[in-house]
Parts: sequence; C-alpha cells; structure tokens
Amino acid sequence: MANNLLAGKVGIISGALNEHSIAWKVAQRAHAEGARFVLTNAPLAMRMGEINKLSEECNAPIIPADATSTEELEALFSGAQEKLGGKIDFVLHSIGMSANIRKKKHYGELDYKFFQQTIDVSAMSFHKMMAVAEKQDAMNEWGSIVALSYIAAQRAFLDYTDMTQAKAMLESIARSYGQRFGKLKKVRVNTVSQSPTKTTAGTGITGFDAFYNFADMMSPLGNAPAEACADYCISLFSDLTRYVTMQNLMHDGGFSTTGISAEIVDMMTKAASASQE
Repeated sequence: MANNLLAGKVGIISGALNEHSIAWKVAQRAHAEGARFVLTNAPLAMRMGEINKLSEECNAPIIPADATSTEELEALFSGAQEKLGGKIDFVLHSIGMSANIRKKKHYGELDYKFFQQTIDVSAMSFHKMMAVAEKQDAMNEWGSIVALSYIAAQRAFLDYTDMTQAKAMLESIARSYGQRFGKLKKVRVNTVSQSPTKTTAGTGITGFDAFYNFADMMSPLGNAPAEACADYCISLFSDLTRYVTMQNLMHDGGFSTTGISAEIVDMMTKAASASQE
C-alpha cells in the first residue's frame, strides 16, 4: 500500500540489473510512493540486464555511468538535475562487484589487481558519487543517501573474500561523508546491512544457498526479502528519518544479534546423533 512518502521528491537509483535486484525493488517502491528518479548503471551491466523494462514501468530516464569514473558521475548528476528539473533528494548506491569471487579465488590467492577493482567499484565509487554531488551542490537540504552493505563488513565469512574489505570501507565512507554532508547540507548518509538475498550478485558466491538457509534458521524473523529492504530504503529516503545519519542499519531479521537458534541446535543435535549410529 502506497502512502505518498516520497511525493515531490526526485532521486538517482543505481544498480538495478533485473527484477531480482534490490535496486529494482527500490525503484518500484519509490515510483509507487510518488518519487521521480533517474536510473543508472554501468554500460556493461546495462547490456546484461533489463533496465529498459524498469525504465518504462517507472517512467524513469536512464543515464549510463561507470561509477568508478568521476567524469561519468559528473555527467550523471548534472544530467539527472536537468531531466528531473532540480536538485536531488535521494540517492541509492547499490553497486558491488568482485572478479575474485567470480573466478572463485579463495582468500589466500586473491588477484591484487582484481582486489583493487573490487574496492574501486564497490566502495570508492560511493565516495566519488558523494564528492561529485557535493562539488555540483546537487543535493537538496535534508536529502538522503543510502548504500547497501552486508554483515561481512564486521564478521569473517568464507568465500566473501575481498568484498569483506569493500563493505567495511563502504560503511566507513558513510560515516565520514555523513559527518561532512550533514554539516554542509543537512544531508544524511547511511548504509543498510541486508540479509543474504537471492540476487544475481549474491547467488554467484560459492556456498550461497547453504548460508542463505543457515541465516534463515538463525534469524528470529527469517531472512529479510528484497521487497522489505526496498521498504526500509524508502523510509530512509523519506522525511520520517530526518535525523538518522552515519549509521549502518541492520536489516537482517535479527541475525546480527542472535547467538544461536533452536533450529540450529536441533539440526546439530540430529547430525551428531546420526554420526554416532
């Protein structure tokens, strides 16, 4: 049910690849809540995905941009303001990529050129995006910038490899730029640490299905679906969260604060009994 939470607001949504993407769901919810926005993604990702379909559904123009390129980000923010008729109220950074994960390299054999690329695409792009927005004075006062993160920024997870460092850097940038942007323009900057989600990027991680099921059993509320994450992002774009900034907000059904669940204990007890038979 829509409540016009974003009526009159305009924004930029990055990273919508296909209908499984969290950014795709955010765009649909933002449209339903009355927002107008520009969609953006890297040209290669756009060729792989279905962003034109989303553009038509939400009546949202597309401005391709490689988020690692300051020049392309400058064109994105200036173009968005031109198409939307004014400064920006909200930005979603939903960008992440690791060639090391794609090539299934374990943590001890990382390709360092790939590692640098992971940091540049998945974290430094967030800083570049906000630096461009600041230089262009592109954000309205009380605007909101949100990036998607994951609990691996704080904890070690097998097979998440260099994305672990990227997410930790992403969250650190949110704190530092959140302080700066808050003083400059009352703009708030937060990250949302989402449950394991069956997106194209997520399912590319080795052992994803096993961990997805484990997290679901650990979380009192179960894994938070992409649609619920979109709702949370919309609340952060809205005026209802004007004084929330520099936070890493856990959206994980309680996983991050659960020691162990009854389901896991039961599963381990049954496994131990079976091994003794």
